[in-house]
Amino acid sequence: MFPVKISGIGVVSALGIGVNANLEALQSGRSGLGAISLFDSNHCVPVGEVKCSNDELRQRLGLPIDKVFSRTAMLGMMAAREALDDAQIDTHWRVGLVSATSVGGMDLTEQFYRDFMRNLDGGRLRMVVHHDSADSTLHIADYCGIDHFSTTISTACSSSANAIMLGARLIRAGLLDVVVAGGTDALCQFTVNGFASLKILDTQPCRPFDATRAGLNLGEGAGYIVLQRADTPSVRDYGRLLGFANANDATHQTATSQSGDGAFLSMSKALQMAELSTAAIDYINVHGTGTGNNDASEGAALQRIFGADIPTFSSTKAFTGHTLAAAGGIEAVFSLLAMRHGAVWPNLNFTTPMRELPLVPETHFRDGLAIHHVMSNSFGFGGNCATLIFGK
Repeated sequence: MFPVKISGIGVVSALGIGVNANLEALQSGRSGLGAISLFDSNHCVPVGEVKCSNDELRQRLGLPIDKVFSRTAMLGMMAAREALDDAQIDTHWRVGLVSATSVGGMDLTEQFYRDFMRNLDGGRLRMVVHHDSADSTLHIADYCGIDHFSTTISTACSSSANAIMLGARLIRAGLLDVVVAGGTDALCQFTVNGFASLKILDTQPCRPFDATRAGLNLGEGAGYIVLQRADTPSVRDYGRLLGFANANDATHQTATSQSGDGAFLSMSKALQMAELSTAAIDYINVHGTGTGNNDASEGAALQRIFGADIPTFSSTKAFTGHTLAAAGGIEAVFSLLAMRHGAVWPNLNFTTPMRELPLVPETHFRDGLAIHHVMSNSFGFGGNCATLIFGK
């Protein structure tokens, strides 16, 4: 199979709007976590909000004031447009969009029900129309002028990584010349309440892979990359998507297996597709949510594959919060930036290794490194595990 090139990147997160703002924050070790301000909540927990109101997003995007857009759609428009502008794709090519989300237009649905419950004749039903996950994809495609193909992936927190995989398959099958792939999710009350009910929200900034970890911090944002055939011309070249895989350990509705079977399979099969040895991986952007289950499970899988020679690894979720379906897209951008700048990002807030797995992530920003191959993990509810491998 011929390799797929990455020719454009775009990202919006709690670290800022655009690639440069996110890169600067990663380099300086500045977290984007803070208190909830987008909506009222009974939960006093840190979150990774994009520092931009819906009105400000609308103005930045130049959207008409008489049309309704979910926050999820607007965050996606921002990042996907940056990726396409970065790539400067020829308009005559067949361009598609594979976008992921889990929240969809939930923020608008919540707004409708707040009005409806106060007055049964109140509320704007047009807001509920935007609830469907595909609604944000259609708005992003329309805003970016993508009309050859679009589809939506929703596999919880592995969604964006699976969107990138599908994009690569569409190109390899000769169905499209270029695919904008990634995902977008916005914070909402439903998500905060749902994760609180699972008792996996930390009331302090999350500490991935730390012995004292007590849960995750939620975040929002969007991340997209532009994929195209490696043998076609491009203005930018961020590297190649060499390998990818999806696997499922099918052990629990929300948890992964203690032995990390799904993570082990996804990483192993991605390495096999990329035709790389374990020694070839220079850096791993781990899923690393900061929950007891994820970090122990992912750590066990890392040990099963790499043994005592685990590559430099870190989780960037203490920077952005866990952005759910957008995580794989945002962290794909972070992985490509690591490779491009010869850098690894710090695993913030880590101090003490886990007793059962004495793994120590990178805790300082380092650059000037030879980063030729980067692995990025994204794991979702139901044991849906996805791994991407990028190479220069």
